[in-house]
Amino acid sequence: MAAMVVAAARVLLRGSGSWRCSRLRSGAPSRRQFSGGGAYPHVPLSSPLPGVPEPVFATVDGQEKFETKVTTLDNGLRVASQNKFGQFCTVGILINSGSRYEAKYLSGIAHFLEKLAFSSTDRFESKDEILLTLEKHGGICDCQTSRDTTMYAVSADSKGLDTVVGLLADVVLHPRLTDEEIEMTRMAVQFELEDLNMRPDPEPLLTEMIHEAAYRENTVGLHRFCPTENIAKIDREVLHSYLRNYYTPDRMVLAGVGVEHEHLVECARKYLLGTQPAWGCEKAVDVDRSVAQYTGGVVKLERDMSNVSLGPAPFPELTHIMIGLESCSFLEEDFIPFAVLNMMMGGGGSFSAGGPGKGMFTRLYLNVLNRHHWMYNATSYHHSYEDTGLLCVHASADPRQVREMVEILTKEFILMAGTVDVVELERAKTQLMSMLMMNLESRPVIFEDVGRQVLATRSRKLPHELCALIRSVKPEDIRRVASQMLCRKPAVAALGDLSHLPAYEHIQAALSSRDGRLPRTYRLFR
Repeated sequence: MAAMVVAAARVLLRGSGSWRCSRLRSGAPSRRQFSGGGAYPHVPLSSPLPGVPEPVFATVDGQEKFETKVTTLDNGLRVASQNKFGQFCTVGILINSGSRYEAKYLSGIAHFLEKLAFSSTDRFESKDEILLTLEKHGGICDCQTSRDTTMYAVSADSKGLDTVVGLLADVVLHPRLTDEEIEMTRMAVQFELEDLNMRPDPEPLLTEMIHEAAYRENTVGLHRFCPTENIAKIDREVLHSYLRNYYTPDRMVLAGVGVEHEHLVECARKYLLGTQPAWGCEKAVDVDRSVAQYTGGVVKLERDMSNVSLGPAPFPELTHIMIGLESCSFLEEDFIPFAVLNMMMGGGGSFSAGGPGKGMFTRLYLNVLNRHHWMYNATSYHHSYEDTGLLCVHASADPRQVREMVEILTKEFILMAGTVDVVELERAKTQLMSMLMMNLESRPVIFEDVGRQVLATRSRKLPHELCALIRSVKPEDIRRVASQMLCRKPAVAALGDLSHLPAYEHIQAALSSRDGRLPRTYRLFR
């Protein structure tokens, strides 16, 4: 059988060779004929093809090609747009609403509204109908809530702008909030809370805890996730009461990227001006205008972390500590030095790989992870809001080494106000500018940047302005903001086996000392 196959193959090869030779001998053309070459044989590539409609490009005005245009409608709603070439656009509504405004309400309303987004409305019978409408324009939708902002966004073909803005207006102002949808949302919230407590990565939970410790029972310290005891209490009446006060035109921005500004304003007037929302036109009377009050403090959650990750190579049991200090709001001039300081601290996991772009030359790598092999993670974070900010460092290690780990962190905080090497500062500034410009290559990121800045300041700082501010940061700026930060009480969040966690007063004393050392403790019996 094998011999027959080999023989057949030889015949085929011989045949194909003779066929090729006969083609060459007969004078047949040797060049390849492309499938599309015959349609327009005499039209050069530099000329438009006959019968094909002319492309329509976004117009560019020489002086305003990078400018973010902002228009305020009669009802107070702001319309902001940024020109960007391409077939698709990203459009959305950002609202000055979130968990920080829930002091007078049941905690968790913003979490519920995030899950209820893009459900049935007055015009659309179900979420499926909304998704099918967006599919006709190649669109996708999303809703995200943070502590101070709620964002409804759609990315779709620019030709469907009118449909997209009409859909967004309906989703934001005319949701049905049926009993069935609210019950499904209760199940989704319950599942998310269970997942939050079970996931191996504790960063979202620690972020929640550090805010609770830093801003005790006020503004950004309120729960971002709905507490379990409130899941059954939130209903349509509670939601309407909140929406009536916070989903008002003067607290909204309609932002778009990749669209003509005049067309976006026209759509906004058509769908968002003079429309009555589902909760009525009663005037907002109970709006919380509280300013964040930094308190400092500690939040501890004792938990068995030994079985977080099971399997043939289970994750080791770790204790997670996060220490934070108040920085400043993003409206202050010191916001940029704090951003550079955060980049200079950097850090990450002990298993990270890569070069300078991955932050391997930041302080938390060089001074902490590279010197203390038993630490699994050391990462710096900077959370900034309209009236406050929080710079914190998260670290994790074996429960028996928690005290040593905390002392290493307090020493790093003290060193922030010490000597700043010019080389490491320039590297941090370059890395921050690089990250800024790379992120702003993405259309959805530009959209969020435009919307958030216009919502907070009614204008937008352009990338080249931010880069100029970053370049102007000097070593003395870093020392100054770090020294101011160290004058505050610390906020501490701790998760896991906390038997070796130092007392809060000892952590505070270490951050007030010259060298960051914890007070020595002596035991009569070990």
